[in-house]
Amino acid sequence: MQQTDNDKIQQYFIDNPNMMPSQVADALKVSELAVVKALPDDEWHSIALTEMDELFTHLPQWGNVTTIITVSGNIFEFKGPFPKGKYARGYYNLIPKNNGFHGHLKLDEIIHIVIISKAFRGRESYSINFFGRFEEIVFKVYLGRDEKGVLLPKQVERIKQLINRV
Repeated sequence: MQQTDNDKIQQYFIDNPNMMPSQVADALKVSELAVVKALPDDEWHSIALTEMDELFTHLPQWGNVTTIITVSGNIFEFKGPFPKGKYARGYYNLIPKNNGFHGHLKLDEIIHIVIISKAFRGRESYSINFFGRFEEIVFKVYLGRDEKGVLLPKQVERIKQLINRV
């Protein structure tokens, strides 16, 4: 019997429980979205693309989060509030209050949004992941943590509400 990609991914996680989806995707030469969809059902939740505008309206109200962008193995992190934005010239333009994280998102290139609730390095973790047309991560937003590394309770409450809506 031939092993499917899904079977290989699940076995890889069994053998390497501390690996992140991006690491598994690289190791097995599959898309990161395929890896996420192979996670146990309680560890990932799809958000309809029709919910994207509402998500971007509320996310700036959550407080400090960590936004991660990975390009060619390089990891860029921004810790702080996710900025408000507005549509113009084919982009969703992020507009920070002061200096800080800003940019231009091509949201019509996002094909899937997934909340991942998977422990990382033994700690509870939640992220909102935005996938592009090649099933690659465009960016992800992790919930913030306090000075002791504990997730911020109000953010956990908000992301659980979001999960329960989908």
